Amino acid sequence: MSPSVRFTSRPALTPSGTGIVKVSTWNVGTPERQRRTVEAVRAAWGSRDWPHPGLLSYGVLAGDDGKSLLNYSRWADEAAHREFARTGRDERVAEIDAAVPGIERVGLRAFELYRSGAKEDDSRETGCVVSVDVEFDGPDPARQRAWVDAVFEALDSDPAPAPGGIAAHFHVSTDGTRVFNYAEWESAQAHIDALGASGDGVGSTTPQWHRVQNYPGLKGSTVRRWTPALGIEPGPR
Repeated sequence: MSPSVRFTSRPALTPSGTGIVKVSTWNVGTPERQRRTVEAVRAAWGSRDWPHPGLLSYGVLAGDDGKSLLNYSRWADEAAHREFARTGRDERVAEIDAAVPGIERVGLRAFELYRSGAKEDDSRETGCVVSVDVEFDGPDPARQRAWVDAVFEALDSDPAPAPGGIAAHFHVSTDGTRVFNYAEWESAQAHIDALGASGDGVGSTTPQWHRVQNYPGLKGSTVRRWTPALGIEPGPR
């Protein structure tokens, strides 16, 4: 392993208001190919120096569908990502593709972390990450943030919050059209139980949650569950 690379068990999150986050999905086909791809990512990154000072961290999560991976990378700015794509991406991709041919890469999007919510004294381990990809009917940065603020109002006023939730990290897309929630849960079963409690998504039947679910311009959302598989950060030199 390169001394300039450090591996962790889960992706790191950017403090709100700093840098950008790139999110993408890889379709790999089977649980075995999921495992092999994560191993290939570890090998491709661990055998090389950290590629760019503007890359803050990179993480991979395995979908509970057994065939997908979520990539979550933190950057100082868009220029850093463009420079990495020009100088450091291809050799890593080539090594990963040689180890696991046929990976389908889809949906690379840029976000900023807007708001996070968690209890300060909560030391529970994150066993499951739930991604909620919310789409609006057009670009409107003010609406993105207003919707996230409405979610926090609903969470704060919920009379029976889901016990298995640990933290929620709301990202707004730089094109003004989407919100991406990276929500940490104790386990996949805890999230399944929370969905079943009200029968209409996570959250109680309150006016605040009704407003969130019926917000003007909201086109729809996609909810998926992931298990943290690998975190990569710059190590000591």
